[in-house]
Amino acid sequence: MDSHEDSLKPTTVVRAAAFSVHIFTAFGAAIALLAMLEAVREHWAAMFGWLGVALIIDAVDGPIARLLDVKTVQPNWSGDVLDLVVDFVTYVFVPAYAIVASGMLLPVAAPLLGIAIIVTSALYFADLRMKADDNHFRGFPALWNAAAFYLFLLRLPPLSSTLLVAALVVLTFVPFHVLHPVRVVRLRWLTMSLIVLWGVLGFYALEMDFRAGTGVTIVLCAIALWIAFSDTLIRLARSFG
Repeated sequence: MDSHEDSLKPTTVVRAAAFSVHIFTAFGAAIALLAMLEAVREHWAAMFGWLGVALIIDAVDGPIARLLDVKTVQPNWSGDVLDLVVDFVTYVFVPAYAIVASGMLLPVAAPLLGIAIIVTSALYFADLRMKADDNHFRGFPALWNAAAFYLFLLRLPPLSSTLLVAALVVLTFVPFHVLHPVRVVRLRWLTMSLIVLWGVLGFYALEMDFRAGTGVTIVLCAIALWIAFSDTLIRLARSFG
């Protein structure tokens, strides 16, 4: 009986492969440190470049973990907790610093909004209802890396940027649905195509130090609007249909 149970246990190689996925995920936090160092130097495009690397890690570690059945092979290590820790520093903390330190907000409001971003995002990450049954996010999903990118891209007047950030803080707790680009099944082919296009144009914008031109800016903004409001528009269209 014992020999049979031993034969069912994962081998050392399998366990090592599974744990390497956790190490890979944890490297996202190391990438966040590199992004922070660039942010302190006000090398904003380089900062977003490192955050882009972290975003790629976040996109591929989940499928790899499921392929290797990491949750079963390494039950003592929580990939979900690790993922939340890394996501908080890459999606929230570093971008929040960039938003506050870049001078894009009204000086009197910048530190207060920075605190609001950190606190509301921490609460959002702890909310067990952050995803709906169809895998849409509920409310603005603390994607402050994306919000910061668009603030640098658009270069709005300080008052407009301040009001936009304040609105996103409030929208964190408004239960509208925001598209999860990977896990939402409906129109996934279209969403993934738009994400690929966004990645190409976003990289171009960084290479141009955010002087990407009107056409590229319009397309990037249109993709963001699709991610944010496509579910609401589809539900409205069905209600009238």
